[in-house]
Amino acid sequence: MSKTRIEWIDLVRAIAILTVLYIHATDGIFIISSDASMHYTLFSRVFQFASLFIGRIGVPFFLMITGYLLLDRYYDDEKTRKFWRNNCKGLIIITILWAVIYAISLQAVAVGNGSVNFSEAGTLFFSHMWYMPMIIGMYLSLPFVTAALRQFDNRTIINATIVFSLLAYVMPFITTLCDINGISGVTIQYSLGFSGGVYGIYLILGYLIKKGEFKRLSMTQLGLMAFVSFAICVIFQYYAFIRGYNFFLWYDFPFVAIGSFALFEATSRRKSVKFYSGVKVLSKYSFAVFLIHNLFRLPLLPVVVKLPFTEPVKAIILWILLIIFSYIAAAIIYRIPRFGKYILYMR
Repeated sequence: MSKTRIEWIDLVRAIAILTVLYIHATDGIFIISSDASMHYTLFSRVFQFASLFIGRIGVPFFLMITGYLLLDRYYDDEKTRKFWRNNCKGLIIITILWAVIYAISLQAVAVGNGSVNFSEAGTLFFSHMWYMPMIIGMYLSLPFVTAALRQFDNRTIINATIVFSLLAYVMPFITTLCDINGISGVTIQYSLGFSGGVYGIYLILGYLIKKGEFKRLSMTQLGLMAFVSFAICVIFQYYAFIRGYNFFLWYDFPFVAIGSFALFEATSRRKSVKFYSGVKVLSKYSFAVFLIHNLFRLPLLPVVVKLPFTEPVKAIILWILLIIFSYIAAAIIYRIPRFGKYILYMR
């Protein structure tokens, strides 16, 4: 990655990690409080659904940054092998290392507290690690994708992206909508092959944004797209809830994709970023904080959940504590000579 900082990229990266911490804080509180879920106020329920949309923009942001920065490069055999050595090899080692750290931490928590539900604690501890195999797979395929993209006009790439998006986002949405209304079996068998699925589409969107393919969209249009996407995500989740349907908002929901795309495109047009020195710090430690933060979530949860506040307030408190503890820990570990930057994968 270039040593030259791009201010709006740092802003997007900072927002992305803060939203990841936010969704993990919110999820943690509502999972722990799930026994009382039927007694949530309407505000708490809507807060939960709104938080899921806010939290879901983080991963698309990270992926679109990757597509923006890496998909217009040139890779030959030598550069591909170098890219894999510098990126994939390190990510694989870090993934294994942190899986061990979390496994040991989970055992320590379980042994030290007999009241901890081991299965639930494990879910909370490892809930973010799915991202690592996914991004490693994206990196392994990335040189081949860049070679393919160079062969085609952007209009052709956009047309292909639309078709893949219909399969990856719209078809699952239609299936879910039918299931909610008692119409089962409405599925179409298809395979997205080597496309990377919904995650690959986010990469391509980042590439197309860099090529300026969406500049014709005004800021008003982008803002409207983001707001409507947010509203539909909240309303759809509430509709599924009152229908008694167990719906989980994920990155394959079309309005998560539309909303995160609109926000990314809008942010990419910023000429400068206010309070950039602080934003740069948030961005610099973003991946380190991603690796670290769940070590603090489980110990903090039992404390915060007992506070005499509503679930939304507890979630905000936990989010703030995760930010503080995770960034302090990342800064301290990073400064350990010949160790810190490697265990945190800080380049």
